[in-house]
Amino acid sequence: MTRIKRGNVARNRRKKIFKLAQGFRGAHSKLFRVAKQQVIKALRYAYRGRKNRKRNFRRLWITRINAASRTQGISYSQLMSNLKKSQIGINRKMLSQIAIMDSSTFEAIIAQSSK
Repeated sequence: MTRIKRGNVARNRRKKIFKLAQGFRGAHSKLFRVAKQQVIKALRYAYRGRKNRKRNFRRLWITRINAASRTQGISYSQLMSNLKKSQIGINRKMLSQIAIMDSSTFEAIIAQSSK
């Protein structure tokens, strides 16, 4: 049986890991075994972070809407309930932007929803 050299395959596999490990400190970007572990860990954190980012932004929008609606004398939950009942289909992201940028429009939305 002839000998099979895996030079290119092994090198390419390691290069791929080292490319992902660029910017890591110390041995985490220099030694293959350590770099591989750190890349796996980093990818796990990145996956989790993409889910958390959606959560955090929604919390931020809700906080902003709540703060703006309380200045108008209505709580967040009452506002959202009124919007649903009056069939005003506006999402939280846009509602928070309106609350920050254009308070008169936000007041009009609250007035329209509470009719």
